[in-house]
Amino acid sequence: MAAPHRIVILGGGSAGWMTACLMAARWLGDDAARPVEITLVESPAIGIIGVGEGSTPQLKAFFDRLGITEAEWMPACDATYKLGIRFTGWSERAGYDSYFHPFPSAIDLHTEGAFAQACRLKRGGIEAPAHPDHWFLPTKLADAKLGPHPDERFPFEPSYGYHFDAHKLGAFLGDHARGRGVTHVEARIADVERAANGDIAALLCEEGRRIEGDLFIDSSGFAALLAEQTLGARYLPFAQNLFNDRAVVMPTPAAEAPPIATQATALSAGWAWSIPLTARTGNGYVYSSRHLSDDAAETELRCHLGMLDDPAGARFLKMKVGRLEDSWTANCLAVGLAQGFIEPLEATALHVVIATGEEFISAYEAGGFAAQHRAQFNARIARRYEGIRDYIVAHYRLNRRSGDYWREAARLDHLSDHLKAMMTAWFTGQDVNETIARLDIAGFYASTSWHCLFAGYGTFPDDAKLRAPTPAERIDAAKATDFHARCALNFAPHAEQLAALRVPPAPL
Repeated sequence: MAAPHRIVILGGGSAGWMTACLMAARWLGDDAARPVEITLVESPAIGIIGVGEGSTPQLKAFFDRLGITEAEWMPACDATYKLGIRFTGWSERAGYDSYFHPFPSAIDLHTEGAFAQACRLKRGGIEAPAHPDHWFLPTKLADAKLGPHPDERFPFEPSYGYHFDAHKLGAFLGDHARGRGVTHVEARIADVERAANGDIAALLCEEGRRIEGDLFIDSSGFAALLAEQTLGARYLPFAQNLFNDRAVVMPTPAAEAPPIATQATALSAGWAWSIPLTARTGNGYVYSSRHLSDDAAETELRCHLGMLDDPAGARFLKMKVGRLEDSWTANCLAVGLAQGFIEPLEATALHVVIATGEEFISAYEAGGFAAQHRAQFNARIARRYEGIRDYIVAHYRLNRRSGDYWREAARLDHLSDHLKAMMTAWFTGQDVNETIARLDIAGFYASTSWHCLFAGYGTFPDDAKLRAPTPAERIDAAKATDFHARCALNFAPHAEQLAALRVPPAPL
């Protein structure tokens, strides 16, 4: 198994330590002639941006791969479960002011076909129960505040992610990585030394220390000190179709019974998140500085939270939305914010970190620093970024709100061919599943996600233009509702499942 001899990671936080954990799990302790060394360098003077985050189900797979149980990490990171995202206010069409985007799983195969058929009928002008909230078990569980783990009688476990404190997650992963043999160095970088062939040779610390490496991981945040500033990797901004560039954040006390979903509520020039943790609730407003001043954004968020006269301070963040053209340049791999950032609407940041780390390990083992494998890796990661970006852009392009910001978003015309194809398929009555298969984009967002997005906004003909279904066309959503109600009897409350994580296991 080929592995780099000396790996140097610049920057900690969730992305840096997560990459360290992935590489340590794969390469440390290998019996190769040259043992692998992993060193993570971070400055104690530089903080992380994390404000309380959500994840996709890939984070569960990550912890499973490392052999870390939920009882080990979730209490340490104030974590709660997450079954999806509740979008509120993104459409002003009657009956579609809110919809839930679930993480679909095996149990939902029983109902997702009927949901897709209901959507196709309604797209064709036939009345059908096409609101996504009727059709998926995670929606039922989240609305009832039930946790994702069923009792032993139920054979299916829903897909789920987590909410967590980003600072505490980084600290937890750092402890795990150090326990696996990763060396942690606290130092400020004064310069980067280049080799004769243009590769990075070493990091030069302010106190004079020189840290050599064969492979360098750039986890230095938006600065992208190694990949962009040193090696000149080209940055591709997404500002033409994602113009939110600011966020203002404010915590509030924890809910007594934390919700099991992220809330994403449309406001005047962007959207507000609510992320429930066990110790607090993380809140923020992602907005466009071109449409709203910082002061106005803070005031609007305070009004949204009922904190207009609260003395608690707010924190502002600047967002650099886009990606590097190549995540892997020479002997440097960029991860996290140094690699790219798509606004946090679908909580994909750590999903991309995990995918990048895993795909890099496979590519390197296949061919080391060979140009062919590097090019193939960069193409795969670029496709993932573009697939995620298209889905995020669709949230804005398809919105059905009034107001200057939202009308401008609905007129976005700098769209990828893939997104144009998806919109064409939906609005012309084509088979959406066939389009997804033809474009080969299900690995980024599957059919259920696309149907929930289009249908959740009510992008159907006006009600007055719909005809009643024939008996052969009629679809009964009540069957799905009854099915989900019976399934939900096997799930305990979310609060009880969180409390169980804090109970030490009984001795064997």
